Amino acid sequence: MIKYLPVFSLFLSLFFACGNPQTEQQSQQDETPADTLRYEQEKHLKNVKQLTWGGDNAEAYFSSDNKKLVFQATNTEWGTQCDQIYVMDAHKGLKPGEQAQLISTGKGKTTCSYFLPGDEQIIYASTHHQLDTCPSTPRVVNGKYVWSIHPEFDIFVADLQGNILRQLTDEPGYDAEATVSPDGSKIVFTSTRSGDLELWLMDIDGSNLRQVTNELGYDGGAFFTPDSKGLVFRASRPKTPEAQATYKELLAQNLVQPTALEIFVCDLNGGNMKQVTALGGANWAPYMHPNGKEIVFATNHHSKSGRQFNIFKINVDGTGLEQVTFDEAFDSFPMFSYDGKYLVFSSNRNNGGGHDTNVFIAEWVD
Repeated sequence: MIKYLPVFSLFLSLFFACGNPQTEQQSQQDETPADTLRYEQEKHLKNVKQLTWGGDNAEAYFSSDNKKLVFQATNTEWGTQCDQIYVMDAHKGLKPGEQAQLISTGKGKTTCSYFLPGDEQIIYASTHHQLDTCPSTPRVVNGKYVWSIHPEFDIFVADLQGNILRQLTDEPGYDAEATVSPDGSKIVFTSTRSGDLELWLMDIDGSNLRQVTNELGYDGGAFFTPDSKGLVFRASRPKTPEAQATYKELLAQNLVQPTALEIFVCDLNGGNMKQVTALGGANWAPYMHPNGKEIVFATNHHSKSGRQFNIFKINVDGTGLEQVTFDEAFDSFPMFSYDGKYLVFSSNRNNGGGHDTNVFIAEWVD
């Protein structure tokens, strides 16, 4: 999650005009003709449909009934200078020029929204209670690409009309990247409250806090396994003294370098920790198939420049690596519908050669 830090704003800044399955941007239609947005190699996708039209749209996650999507977007035409939280119909999406329903306050910066049980409330992280405007977000420090770990982020609950119902975290430092277990009982999130970027659990009401990970490095973007008994997440593990010193130096500035991330799984208590990928580069945005046996994730390990991100899938035991999407610039933030029939993701495809990132949905083909 990314769940996340708003990682797409960094990665998209690196991209030049991308190749698309169409030579010109899709004309302004209510619906996109089936499969004109699918690359020929994308055998696991069928009937790809574009749901948003312009701006930067990412981290779209299904409601439990698979009917709605909650997502974050930056779109100057909507009056948002940095990420805010919106909701839309998961299968109809938006018409070109149509604005999604705003759920967050419109102040500060937000990230990592997710539906709570019943699909009438969401959680998301926001800086609005401390900052009315967008916080400063450096992208390069001493020649290193970085993500900002805004210490003003806390996790809130809101209804679908945008009313803040309660605040779940209130500790100094970063609290964000929250997602909810399929059984509706727990929330996982990333926090610096212990001095490092670790995974934490809390009950659905914000009580019973407990730390899950405790190894030096960034643990984040976690999702629960389909049985709600485990976690899949991205993590950095700096090993050399130099790498550890760099990590600590950046963290002290509320920054993290996202160029060396791998996918891990573990039990809710941190036990049975297993590294799933060892690909090098940035491997992130993991999500587990409802069958509990496969993980989809975004990676640039196959890109010589490091600028191309695509979605791959891999078995939980680390075997069976396979490329799923083939855009020449950016595909990421995959999430399966809870019945496993659909995959929603964000992509630079069909953007007319520009930098817009939009949300797409496709039928999943095993």
